[in-house]
Amino acid sequence: MLKRLFISLWFLPLLSGFALAQNIAEDTANAPRPVKLVPAPSTGPVYIRCGALFDPKSGKLELNIVIAVERDRIKQVGKFSPPADAQVIDLSSLTCLPGMVESHTHVFLQGDRKPGQYDAQLLKQSVAYRAIEATTAAHAALDWGFTTIRDLETEGAGYADVDIRNAINASLIWGPRMQVVGRAMDVTGSYPLQPAYAWDVPVPIGVETVDGVEGARKAVREQLSHGTDWVKIYADRGGRIHDGILDTIPTFTLDELRAIVDETHRERHRVAAHATGLLGVHNAVEAGVDTVEHGNYMAPEDMKTMVAKGIWFVPTPYVAEYDAQWRAERAGTQPQESPGLKIEEDTFRRALQAGVKIAFGTDVGAFEWDMSPARQLVTIVKWGMTPAQALSAATIRGAELMQMQNDIGTIEEGKYADIIAVQGNPLHDISVMQKISFVMKGGVVFKK
Repeated sequence: MLKRLFISLWFLPLLSGFALAQNIAEDTANAPRPVKLVPAPSTGPVYIRCGALFDPKSGKLELNIVIAVERDRIKQVGKFSPPADAQVIDLSSLTCLPGMVESHTHVFLQGDRKPGQYDAQLLKQSVAYRAIEATTAAHAALDWGFTTIRDLETEGAGYADVDIRNAINASLIWGPRMQVVGRAMDVTGSYPLQPAYAWDVPVPIGVETVDGVEGARKAVREQLSHGTDWVKIYADRGGRIHDGILDTIPTFTLDELRAIVDETHRERHRVAAHATGLLGVHNAVEAGVDTVEHGNYMAPEDMKTMVAKGIWFVPTPYVAEYDAQWRAERAGTQPQESPGLKIEEDTFRRALQAGVKIAFGTDVGAFEWDMSPARQLVTIVKWGMTPAQALSAATIRGAELMQMQNDIGTIEEGKYADIIAVQGNPLHDISVMQKISFVMKGGVVFKK
């Protein structure tokens, strides 16, 4: 009898647990569902007639091409006629391209170069408010023709970028495909608000503070557990220019960097390194990161290592041009090319010549989202890329960096129907990429 009573008492919580799970399931099924702003793609085939089509693999335009789209994928590309009763989108006066890939964005920043902008966002805006603004930035990215972005840090908004990514994937809001990093990592004392606040006034900072080898491994595990796609580290800060070199201050020790990279790779993820100068780039490359962000100065020896290891370079030259412009506006003078900008251009040209893999990324968010990040295409063409190379950096190369080349980056059968179009020939005038006339993402027309 006692044995039977014991079994009954043991089994009771289990029965209660089953009942609770059933009630939760029923409540979830009956709960109001959110309104999806993004419609589903057409169930029947849609045909797009392009006046010209840019192929990032060949770097050339093909004339009079038709693209057949079925649901969210491309079914056929070539010179053929759609069926007589087919749904046709006529872009015969436009040049079609794959949706662009932006490899370095910040949807949770709405400009941080001017005095007080950054502090106001971290100290005066709630994470909820910043998330609302982030949705408008994601919307803007898609409007500018970027159907995929890699968003490199929320700057004090925790893992809210994971939520933005998930909301886009669930068709709740318009936005590009996203890979995200959540909180970036830096060491104690290296990422204060500027100018620094009183030492005895606690203020938030834009990163997760990480110290020591074990602390580094723990931080990687914590961040990935929240659903991030990448880990981002700050490899250096500050710096001075001498002898044509930007000499920055390293943050993490090489052992700490190696621990972060090892733990991230062990978890089948990758590491992006903010590294702007000599030792920051060198340490990041030695540790085996997957991408070097900014890379304002990179030594020739480190470029050779990057080529050997397949490390990507994501330069962000437009931010430097933007800085020169607004500083001149404040001073009432004409923009002057700074020594730092000259070093950055020289680094870009040397990386291009050395065969370093280069993807397009602008650091947008550091400058406002009311201007197209595609304006940086003009800069990198001015700095030595051909228009075809620049467009490839913003399409197929970005897809390769994000390991999404089987789904995006070119207009080919089986890939997502991420298609944009512009007036004119971008191989003759790359600036036309700042005025996108048509955007389709996953078979759904966003802009027409």
